[in-house]
Amino acid sequence: MNLLEALLLGIVQGLTEFLPISSSAHLRIVGSFLPSGEDPGAAFTAITQIGTEAAVVVFFWRDIVRIISHWFRSLTGKIPRNDPDARMGWMIIIGSVPIVVLGLLFQDQIESVLRSLWIVAVMLIVFGILLGIADHIGAKRRNLDDLTYPHGIAYGFAQALALIPGVSRSGGTITMGLFLGYERAAAARYAFLLAIPAVFGSGFFQVYKSWDEPNQHFSFGETLAATGIAFVVALGVIAFFMNWISKRSFLPFVIYRVLLGTALLVLLSTGVLTA
Repeated sequence: MNLLEALLLGIVQGLTEFLPISSSAHLRIVGSFLPSGEDPGAAFTAITQIGTEAAVVVFFWRDIVRIISHWFRSLTGKIPRNDPDARMGWMIIIGSVPIVVLGLLFQDQIESVLRSLWIVAVMLIVFGILLGIADHIGAKRRNLDDLTYPHGIAYGFAQALALIPGVSRSGGTITMGLFLGYERAAAARYAFLLAIPAVFGSGFFQVYKSWDEPNQHFSFGETLAATGIAFVVALGVIAFFMNWISKRSFLPFVIYRVLLGTALLVLLSTGVLTA
């Protein structure tokens, strides 16, 4: 693999991270069609997600600063502990626990067997259908002020499912939010904020792991370039997505996921692609 392939995958990462269509699935699929025909790997995926998550920090900068400030001030009693922003800080912490625990427990499987294209295809279809059902039957009445600790934990386990390529971090958490009755924009906003600790933690852990070990797919410089371009692309995608869901349903993403998963199953069954 070379720099051009890394940059292309960085663009794919930026385009797909925040849409409920699974960036890890797209990196896995696109990697199979590149000249090298290789899986970019879990490490490359996790590191490039640092770039897309940095875009979240920039986009929601004011919210993040306010949440952190109110959370710390609530610890010293300067503001009530039930302050909405202080509570959101706790919600993000609590909601991050499942993915940390499960990510450490199943790290080997995440980096190997769960990256099978058969699994990717099935997850694209199944969780696409679940997103469609949730969007159709969800009450869409709750906002983030209604977020409870049990709901935060439920969101957290939904996010943890995204350890399996094809589920989608944003798609899984948004689907859970819709099933719990939250508005589309509220579900997406919490999903994006909740991802910050998990993505940065996973990404920098992979940087640490690969610092003294040559990556079998990309050099550190190529991965860094892909991360940078993912950041730039993701900024535009977040703005587009937040505007989209305030006015429209998730149906186009549901249809896309089902079609992509079905096409992938056909390509695998006919031997065009290997799992």
